[in-house]
Parts: sequence; C-alpha cells; structure tokens
Amino acid sequence: MMKKISEKTLKKSFLNWFFWNGCSQQAESMLGLAFGQSMAPVIEELYDTKEEKAAALKRHTTLFNTESQVGSICNGIVCGLEEANANGSCTPELISGVKVALIGPTSAIGDSLWVATFIPILLTICLSISQASSAVGWLGPVVYMIVYPVGTAILSWNLFKLGYKSGIEGMQGFMSTGKLNALTDTMTVLGLIVVGALTASFVNFTLPIQIIRDVFDPATGETLINQVIFDADKVVNSIFPKILPLFLTLSVYYLYTKKKWSPLKLMGLILVLACLLTFIGYSTGFYA
Repeated sequence: MMKKISEKTLKKSFLNWFFWNGCSQQAESMLGLAFGQSMAPVIEELYDTKEEKAAALKRHTTLFNTESQVGSICNGIVCGLEEANANGSCTPELISGVKVALIGPTSAIGDSLWVATFIPILLTICLSISQASSAVGWLGPVVYMIVYPVGTAILSWNLFKLGYKSGIEGMQGFMSTGKLNALTDTMTVLGLIVVGALTASFVNFTLPIQIIRDVFDPATGETLINQVIFDADKVVNSIFPKILPLFLTLSVYYLYTKKKWSPLKLMGLILVLACLLTFIGYSTGFYA
C-alpha cells in the first residue's frame, strides 16, 4: 500500500517549524534540532518500526541552517522525499544531499528578499505611519504586528506546500527517467561545493610570523622604522591561497570522522589553542 502524508500531519510539521525554528539555535547543529522536530510527525506517520524512525530522526537532527521563512521550502521538499523513501523510491543519502545543497540558496534568497528587503520596507512604512500624526502614532506598531506575522505565515506555508509538491513530482520524474543516480551525485557534489565555499569564506587561519627590521632608504637618506621584510602568511597564501583554513578544516574533519570527536570537544580544542597561542603572542611581545 502506497504511503502518503496526511494534510493534518503536513500542517503539524509546518507549525512545528514555523513556531519553533528559532528555539534550538546553537553552535553544534544550528537549526538541526528544529528541523528534526518539524519532521517528527511526518516520520511517525510514514515509518512503522522503531529502527526506521530512529534512523530518520537521526539524519534530520544533524547540522542545518537557513533563513527560516523562505527556508520552509526545504522542509516541504524533505517531506516529499521522506514519503518517497518510505515507498522505496528514494534513498536516505539523497535526502541528506538535498538538505545540504539547499542550505546555501535558501539562506541567500531568504536573507536578501525577506530579511534585507521586505522587513526594512515594512518597518519604513510603519514608522512613517507613526510619525505622520501623534493621534495615530499607535497605528504603525499595530500594522507591523499584524502584517509581519500574517505575511510570514502565508509565505512560509505556501513555500512549504510548493516544496512538498515539487519533492514528490521531482522524485517521480527522476525515477521514471532513471536519473536518480545522477541526481544523487549532483547533490553530493553541490553539497561539497557549498561546504568548500563556506570554508573559504568563513574559516580564518593566519600565520602571524613576520621579520621586522629598520631599513635604510638610500634614496631619501632616512631610516624607515619597523619595516616588514618577511611576512609568512603572505608568502604561504601567494603559493597556495587559503591553504591554512583548508588545513584547519581537514584537521577538524579528521578528528570528527576518524577519531569520533564530538563537535563540542572540537570547539573546546580550538578555543584552548586560540587562548594558548594568543597568550604566547602577547607574553613574548609578538602582538605588541
């Protein structure tokens, strides 16, 4: 018998995300726990055994982040993919790959269109209403308190439904044309590209080793004080840009995958090393 998510369960999944997406934000999994909470009623309805439910919940409580309003389309798509997986026409690897691939686009679009465009425009209109007349100064906040949550709910719900519908149809289309493996490989590569771009953009690791000397300038006859004649960080990056952040990322990845270190333990190690190296730098006068 074909399994299908009921309308009631879809609404419960959406409401879990809509009201609680920001309640579990933390450094270890970002919105991962909220995503898992959103998927909980769907998983409960689709799967029969405790082992299947546990495996599904486990893959949906991993690291995940997005702009929460536009990002509701991710939840809808994953609902559709979980439904396909419960019917044997999808794989857990594909679901995880799709989730990772959606982080970047939905975050960028949501932050640009919703956070950086819609909200400032709405705030500007409401502030203008409040400043127009002291008699109706209360109207601006009231308009904002009504328009913002209602607009957010309408946008998020429609994107959630769009994601669910496209998730099912997309899977059926790929299955009928035999392109499931190609989609899996594409999502895996795209996920790696997203992770690589995030590493290059946000991981910062410099090599603050310099040779500083007073240099005599024969052209002017003056002595230039404290001139940098060797900068190890510039030399390394001129040979292989961003190799130090890459080395740090691969080291963390090795400890996480091979040595089974927890994210909290890894963050503690990085914090201790940062404090230790900073102390050495200031105590020796290097950072003075």
